[in-house]
Amino acid sequence: MSKLSSIRHDKTQIDLVRMRQYRLGRVREQLKAKGYGGIVIFDPVNLRYATGSRNMQVFMLRNPARYVFIPTEGPVTLFDFPNCEHLSEGIETIDEVRPAITLSYVASGENLYDNAKEWAKEITDLMKQHAGENKKLAIDYVPSVGAIELSKQGMEVVDGQEPIEHARSIKNKQEIEAMKISVRTAEEGMIRMQQALEPGITENELWSYLHQTNIQQGGDYVETRLLNSGNRTNPWFQECSDKVINEGELVAFDTDMNGPFGYFTDISRTFYCGDDEPSEEQKRLYQTAYEQIQYNIDLLKPGMTFREYAEKSWRIPEEFFPNRYFTVAHGTGLSGEYPYIVYPQDFEEKGYDGVIQENMVLSVESYIGSPGGKEGVKLEEQLLVTKDGVENFSDFPFEQKLMK
Repeated sequence: MSKLSSIRHDKTQIDLVRMRQYRLGRVREQLKAKGYGGIVIFDPVNLRYATGSRNMQVFMLRNPARYVFIPTEGPVTLFDFPNCEHLSEGIETIDEVRPAITLSYVASGENLYDNAKEWAKEITDLMKQHAGENKKLAIDYVPSVGAIELSKQGMEVVDGQEPIEHARSIKNKQEIEAMKISVRTAEEGMIRMQQALEPGITENELWSYLHQTNIQQGGDYVETRLLNSGNRTNPWFQECSDKVINEGELVAFDTDMNGPFGYFTDISRTFYCGDDEPSEEQKRLYQTAYEQIQYNIDLLKPGMTFREYAEKSWRIPEEFFPNRYFTVAHGTGLSGEYPYIVYPQDFEEKGYDGVIQENMVLSVESYIGSPGGKEGVKLEEQLLVTKDGVENFSDFPFEQKLMK
C-alpha cells in the first residue's frame, strides 16, 4: 500500500463526533473556570475548533461575516454567511444556525453602526436567555463597532483569547491522530519537493509541491511562504520567490501547513541542492541547528514550567544570537498556538510562565545564521508531550550530506 493510499484510509479512523464534543467541552470548561456567561468567536480557526464547522476559512480571516455564540451552558448558535446554513447540517455541536450580520464597512457602508446595534442586541438577548444575570461575555476578536454597542447594551466584554488558547492546548486521542495524518501529508509533499529539487527549478515551483499534495489530501492551505534558497536563507523570514535555485545552495523551508481536518503541521527542513559536496560552512551551520533541536527535544517533559524550559534550553552561540528564531518552542494545533516559549535572554521582556502538560503538542525550533552570513539553516520538529517525555510526529530524515 502506498503512503498516499494509507493516508486516505487512516482518515476513516478519526471519530469526528468525539473530537468535536471534546473540543466544545474544553471551551466550556475554560469559560466556567473564568466565570464567563458565554463567548462569541469570530476567528475562523477558533470557530472550527469549538464547533467543527468551517466555511471559506481564509476569506473569514479578514471578513467578520461568520461567528458563533457559545453559552457556558445552553444551546450553541452559529451565525453563518448568507445562504450557507446548510453547511452545518448534521454537526451535533451546533443547535441553531442564523444569518450573520457582517460588521464591516465594505458590507454595510453608512449602515454600519445601525447594523452593529442590531448585532449587539441579538447577542445580548442570547446572553440574557442562557446566562441570566451573568454579563461577562468573552470575545476572541470583534470589530470596534461591535464592542462599543455591546457595552451600550450593558455587557461586560472580556478578552476571549485566553480561554480559547488554553482549551486548544490539550489534545485528545482523535486530535492527535488527526495531527499525525496532517504530518504524513506534509511529509509526502516534502518527499515530492526533495525529488523535484535540482538546479534550475525556482523556489515557487518547488514550494508548489507541498501545496498540491495538501489539497489532494483534503487539506486547507499553507499559512506562510517560507521557502528560500542560497543567500535568501539568511536572514530568515524571506518569502518564496521566482529565484532560480542553483547547484550547491541550501534550501530552507517551514511547512506551516493547515492539513487534513484543519490540523497544523509545523516542521522545518533544510535541503542541499545538487551532487557536489557541501561546504564545511554549510555543514557547520546545519550541525549546529541539529544540535539545538535535539538538545531541546531531549529536555522536554511534562511538569516543567515555561521559564524552566527556557533557562535550561540549549545556549545559542553569540555568533547566531542576533538572528535567532523568536521562540525556542511553541504550541501547535489548528495553527501555531499557546504557549510561546522564548529564549531565556528574552524572557523578562517577552516571556510568560505556565506549565508544560501531557498531551500538549509543541514545535521545537532552530534557525542558525550569522548576521551578514551567506546562508542559514532552519530545522524544526513537532512533538507530543507524553507522561514520559515526547513522541515525535515526524520521521522525515535529516540531510545526511550535511551531517558528515
